[in-house]
Amino acid sequence: MKLHSSELEERAAVLHAGDRILLSGPVYTARDAAHKRIIALLNENKAPPFELSGACIYYAGATPTPPGAVIGSCGPTTSGRMDPFTPRLLGLGLRAMIGKGERSAEVCRAIQEHGAAYFCAIGGAGALAARCIAACEEIAFSDLGCESIKRLELREFPLIVAVDSCGGNLFQGNVKNGA
Repeated sequence: MKLHSSELEERAAVLHAGDRILLSGPVYTARDAAHKRIIALLNENKAPPFELSGACIYYAGATPTPPGAVIGSCGPTTSGRMDPFTPRLLGLGLRAMIGKGERSAEVCRAIQEHGAAYFCAIGGAGALAARCIAACEEIAFSDLGCESIKRLELREFPLIVAVDSCGGNLFQGNVKNGA
């Protein structure tokens, strides 16, 4: 199924674990250090570096960009490291996350509560994933290097819905379509 990131607000709640997605449109990269800073900003009643409502975060940190390329290798990192921050971000409107690996029970409950989705990307294939990134712009925390927040423009980025808002969880074998 082809999906544009601008549709996540309305369509995340109808996706099911096991669905295969080709995601296009803007997403934001953020890993551990960036999540800590986003939460610190929120704790100070300051705005995060991008609008969380309807957004998708890709848990990735790209390698340096080779000459003539849009981005370096950009594969997913282990999502569980972001679990302490995720329920709060979902409560503020985050609609989807991209990463690899299982999520905590608390995150899975928050995904259900807020009508969101968790997508898995293929680990170990960062160079291949980079081919689906049409544009990259660093927007915050440049001092974090590869872990700075970037706005990516995806073009048919292959994903699978791993956790859905209906209680489906690919890691627990609980999928609607038998994937």
